[in-house]
Amino acid sequence: MLIYGRNPVREAFRAGKTAEKIYFVKGERDARLSELFSEAKKRGATVEYVEKAALDRLCGGGNHQGVAAQVTDFSYCSPDDILALAAERGEKACIVLLDGITDPHNFGAIVRSAECFGAHGIIIPARRSVTVTDTVVKVASGATEHMLIAKVTNLNDAIRELKERNVWVYACDFGGEPPKQVDFKDNIAIVVGSEGTGVHRLTRELCDGVVTIPEYGKINSLNASVAAGVVLYEIARQRG
Repeated sequence: MLIYGRNPVREAFRAGKTAEKIYFVKGERDARLSELFSEAKKRGATVEYVEKAALDRLCGGGNHQGVAAQVTDFSYCSPDDILALAAERGEKACIVLLDGITDPHNFGAIVRSAECFGAHGIIIPARRSVTVTDTVVKVASGATEHMLIAKVTNLNDAIRELKERNVWVYACDFGGEPPKQVDFKDNIAIVVGSEGTGVHRLTRELCDGVVTIPEYGKINSLNASVAAGVVLYEIARQRG
């Protein structure tokens, strides 16, 4: 959905909608546009500068005031909602936290695996992370309609809160135990990092443990979404 105009775009951000791409008119100088630019970058939106005539055409001649955004109408939840869903089902919680995942294809594949293996929800940081874009929805093949996704201000704070609520948190990273040697039958959250940097050091230190998928090939790391799928399968297998 395309929205345009400074106030509509600002209110869309405030309402928690995800901007997949935001357009600005080239050469436009305005403090309010600078504010929208900063907010778009924080949320990981793609920024594109276009000529005024091009934006006029994109907005069908509407009064865009130098800005338009392609937004995804997705409703995020809170971590409390995810834990409540597990309790409602009478199950131990299974949660995925994404640390620095910026590729929408990886995110979409993780959502799909999480739904297939019975996870109750996914938690992402509000900044420097991919959000639920049209690409994510497409790659997830409908799984976004059935998966709770929470957006939090600080991922480390979310981990602390989960631990206080008796959730065991494991980083999926190097230097840990094989998944089959970890007891996943209690409330569990796994942290999946980006392919480039993995799980951030402070985040890893907050976790209760580290799980490492054994690898036997010549390439030294799995795709983040594949790694998440392997660990989620092991959690589902142990829970029968």
